[in-house]
Amino acid sequence: MRAALDCLLNPGSIAMIGASANAGRIGGMPLELLTRFGYAGGIYPVNPKYQEVFGKRCWPDIESVPEPVDLAVLAIAAADVTPMLRRCHAKGVRAAIVYAAGFAEAGGDGQRLQDELEAFVAESGMAVAGPNCMGFANLNTQAHTAFASVFKTAPAQSGPGVVSLLTQSGNVCAAVYAIARKLDLPFSHFINTGNEACLDFSQYLEYLAADPQTEIVLGYIEQLRDGERFVRACRELERQGKLLIALKAGNTDKGAQAVRSHTSALAGDRRVYAAAFRQLNVIEASDFAQMAHLASLATLRHRSAGKRVAVLTMSGALGAILADKFIGAGLDLPDLPEALQAVLRGGIPDYGMVGNPVDVTGNVVNDPAFVRTVLQALATTDAIDAVVVYAPGYMLDRMADALAEASRQHQRLFIAIDTGLAQSRAALREAEVAVFDDLGLAVSALAPYLLWCEARGKPRIAPMPPLETVPVPPLPCNEADARAYVAAFGLPQARVHCARDADEAVAEAQAAGYPVALKILSADIAHKTEAGGVALGLADAAAVRAAFDQVRQAAAQAQPDARIDGVMVQKMERGVAELIVGATRDPVFGPVLTVGLGGVLTEIYQDTSHRLLPVDENIALQMLHELKAFALLDGYRGKPRADLAAACRSIVAIGNALLAAPAHVAEIEVNPLLIKEAGQGVAVLDALILPATP
Repeated sequence: MRAALDCLLNPGSIAMIGASANAGRIGGMPLELLTRFGYAGGIYPVNPKYQEVFGKRCWPDIESVPEPVDLAVLAIAAADVTPMLRRCHAKGVRAAIVYAAGFAEAGGDGQRLQDELEAFVAESGMAVAGPNCMGFANLNTQAHTAFASVFKTAPAQSGPGVVSLLTQSGNVCAAVYAIARKLDLPFSHFINTGNEACLDFSQYLEYLAADPQTEIVLGYIEQLRDGERFVRACRELERQGKLLIALKAGNTDKGAQAVRSHTSALAGDRRVYAAAFRQLNVIEASDFAQMAHLASLATLRHRSAGKRVAVLTMSGALGAILADKFIGAGLDLPDLPEALQAVLRGGIPDYGMVGNPVDVTGNVVNDPAFVRTVLQALATTDAIDAVVVYAPGYMLDRMADALAEASRQHQRLFIAIDTGLAQSRAALREAEVAVFDDLGLAVSALAPYLLWCEARGKPRIAPMPPLETVPVPPLPCNEADARAYVAAFGLPQARVHCARDADEAVAEAQAAGYPVALKILSADIAHKTEAGGVALGLADAAAVRAAFDQVRQAAAQAQPDARIDGVMVQKMERGVAELIVGATRDPVFGPVLTVGLGGVLTEIYQDTSHRLLPVDENIALQMLHELKAFALLDGYRGKPRADLAAACRSIVAIGNALLAAPAHVAEIEVNPLLIKEAGQGVAVLDALILPATP
C-alpha cells in the first residue's frame, strides 16, 4: 500500500479523465495548475471531445495513453466511476482520485455506488482517494490534482515545504492553506480525504509520519475510522520529532449533525478524542488561524523549548496581563535567579520589575547597549525556556538588532508581540524570532506549542500489563457477580450479603452492624437508584424489614419483567470521597478509562478525566489531579487526606479488568468507589458489567 500511496501523493505521471479546456471547470483547473507551476511528470488529458488541452495532446480514452500512468484523476459522474476504475486498473494504473459526489453521503443509490467502489478496491488493491474529494497537491513536485483556485490566489511558494495539510474537507484544506501561506508557511502536501471509502485519515497520517519531507501536519478531523492506526501513526510522528496540530469538528449536537450531513461520518465522543490527543501529544487547535500560527512557530529551529517563559515588556500593566494569560494557559513564569535580577537591575529603575515579568520601562530606548545585555542574559540562563518581548512597533525596531543577534547566537526561543507596525518584522523572522501582532493569538499559539515541547519524549501511555484470565459471568449479570469479577483483579469489597427474605436481611444487618443499605439485586436493573431499588442509612430491624419490601416493590413497578435475585445487604461505610471509575470500549479508540466524582452527583458535575487504556498508577494519579474535586481528596480545609495510593491501584485494576475481558464485555463500572483515609484503603460500593449491544 505504501507504493500505491506514493503513486497517489507523489505521482510520476497523471491522467486527467474527463479533462476540460476550461480552467474554471473541475476537469480543467488541475491541468492549468500543472502547466502553470511546471510539473515535470507526464500529463495525459483524457476526453474524446478534445484533440489538445492546455498545450497537451488529449487522448480519447485511458487505453490510448501510450505511457505508464501512476495516477488517474476522475472528473466524471458518480455512476461512471467504478467502471472507469476497472479500466484504469486493467491499464496498470495504481492510484486514483475520485472527485464525484453522490456516494454514501447521498444515501440510497449513492450508498450502493460506494459499496461497489469499496468492493472493487478491496479486490484490486488500488489506492483510491475520495469519493467526494477535491484532490491533492504535492507542492515540492508541483503535482497539482486539486480543483482548488487557492493555488492561484495565495502567495506562491518558492522553495521546498515541510508542512502537510490533511483534512476531511476540501474547503477546510483550501481555507487553512490560504491563511498559512500569508504567514509564508512552506507546504509539502495538500490532502483532503473526502468520503474515505477506501483510504482513511489515519492511513494518510501513517504515510506522512514516514515521509521525509513532512515535519508538521495540520489536520482537520470529523471522525476517525481507525483509531488504532491513528495511535500508531501519532506515536511514530513523535518518535520522528514531528508535530500533529488537529482541529476536531462535531463536538456539539449541531456540529455533529453537520458532520453527518457532510460526509456521512458520525462524530465521536469529544472527551475521548481530547484525551487521546493529550496522550499522543497532539496539539488540539480551535480555529484555522491558531493552526497556522502554531505551525509557524514549529517551523523555527528552536525545538528544545519548554513551558518556562520570561516576559519582557516596557509596561508593568502589559506584563501583568501576559503573566495572567500565560499562567492561565498552563505555562510557568518562574522568578528569575537573583544573579540575573542583579544584572537587570543595573539598567532598570527601582520602579521597574526584574523578577518576571521584566519591565524595562521606557528608559530602555535611551540605552541600546543595555537592551543587548538583557537579551543575552535571558538567552543564556537555565531558568527559562522561552522569552516573550512585548513592544510597540517603534520600540521593537530599536531592539530588533539585539533581538535578532540573541536569537541567532542561542537556541533560546524568542517571541515578539508587536502592537504597532514595526519595520523590522521581516528581519526578525529571518532571524527565527516569532512575531505576532495580536496578544490573544500569541498566547493561543505559544502556550500549546510550548506545552507540546515540554511533553515530548515523556511516557503518556502505559505499556500493556500482564493480564490474568478471569472467567466473566454470563451477561447481563447482577451486582454480586460483577463484584466477584472485579474482586479477582484486587479490588477490595465492602461487606455484602444477598438476602432472599426480610428475616435473612435483618439477620445480616445485625451481623454486619447498623446502619446498613439495601439494594435490589437484578441482572436486568443496571441503575438501581432510578428504579427505587436502593435504601440507605437503615438503623434498626424495623427499618430493614420495611425497606426490604419497599425496594422489591419499587423495582417490580419500575421494571415489571426484571428478574429479581434478592436484596443485597451492605454495611454503610464512611470515607473521604466517592469516585466513579469506568472502563468502556470506545468505537474509535478501543478501551478507555474514565475517573470522576462518584455517586449520584456524577452526571450533574461532569467532573471527569479520561485516558486510553492501559494506564499505570502514575497515570491514574495524574487523572485524579485533573479533577476539579481533587481538593476533596487532598485534605480540603483540614479534612483527612484520602488514600491516593489505594485509589490509584484500584483505578488501574478496573482498567485491567476490561482489558482482560472478552470483546462482548462493553463496560465495567465501579460507582461509587469509596476512598477512605490515607492508609485505610478503598471499598467497592457498587459494580456493573454491561454487555455489548448486538
